[in-house]
Amino acid sequence: MKTRQQLFNFIEGQKTAFIASVDEDGFPNIKAMFTPGKMEGNDFYFSTNTSSMRTQQFMKNPKASIYFYNRGRFKYEGIMLTGTVEVLQDADIKKALWHEKDIMYYSKGVTDPDYCVLKFTAEKGRYYCALKSKSFLMDELK
Repeated sequence: MKTRQQLFNFIEGQKTAFIASVDEDGFPNIKAMFTPGKMEGNDFYFSTNTSSMRTQQFMKNPKASIYFYNRGRFKYEGIMLTGTVEVLQDADIKKALWHEKDIMYYSKGVTDPDYCVLKFTAEKGRYYCALKSKSFLMDELK
């Protein structure tokens, strides 16, 4: 991964993100989610339930990892990012990520107290493609 735009383009091309939190016993917990609703700088924003187990884990321990992959016919490509998560209840960011279809998850709409945003801030990553891996720091991406 050479540029932040290449990273964003790859992520935008995926349908699923995997996000990992740390439970109270120190074990990683992984969950599939929709891809980020917004990406900016080193930050990736995900909509989720305030009451979810994952959100509660992030409130206690912000360490996290996200993973995206593309399994092509002849080529597997993956990106893992590690960093921290902040649970946001800010009305502006909730409105920015809101989609009409979200009403099926949050019956009270954008102001539903069970609707929140996870702001994942990446510090570093690892890119895999064609049997080769390369680690990088987010601040080194152009």
